[in-house]
Amino acid sequence: MKKRKNDFSLKKEYSKCWKYIRESRKFIYVIIGMFLVFALVGFFIPAPTYLVEQIMKFLEEILARTEGLSHFELTRFIFLNNIKSSFFGMALGIFFGVFPVFVAIANGYILGFVSEMSVSSSGILSLLWFLPHGIFELPAIFISLGLGLKLGTFVFRKDKQKFKENLLMALKVFLLIVLPLLIIAAIMEGILIALG
Repeated sequence: MKKRKNDFSLKKEYSKCWKYIRESRKFIYVIIGMFLVFALVGFFIPAPTYLVEQIMKFLEEILARTEGLSHFELTRFIFLNNIKSSFFGMALGIFFGVFPVFVAIANGYILGFVSEMSVSSSGILSLLWFLPHGIFELPAIFISLGLGLKLGTFVFRKDKQKFKENLLMALKVFLLIVLPLLIIAAIMEGILIALG
């Protein structure tokens, strides 16, 4: 029996998603660049007192919210937190790409800040602990923010149909690529935190 043209093919959809990611790589590279630059800033440049207080308050709130959670609850918390950050980072990119840029800068800076604290208290090898956490999570977030940044550039163009196509592809990438990566990341982080 021959397949009809309208038949859904998961393999074909995945292929389209990876193609779209490759086409969007410049935007993803911009996000990665900003993230890394501000991670270095957070690591090497001492933060003003008021900023240290705000970051510490933010970290303490997260610790308070996760304290006493079971392995499953912790995994669920991490997953929901990452999915919200990734989805809104992408979706709110339609507003001139401002939000994904802000998320990349803020997350990069906080990672650099926390890494410096870790090195100061436990030595350079303590950074290895961060590695497993970022293997799946960071690519998922970079892809989401990069696609969000790309969506923001279409505000300046007249081709509204192209914008709709890009929005649809961004949503497909989120469901088929980003979401599975975040599920794996949450499971891994939940296990590592529970063991640690």
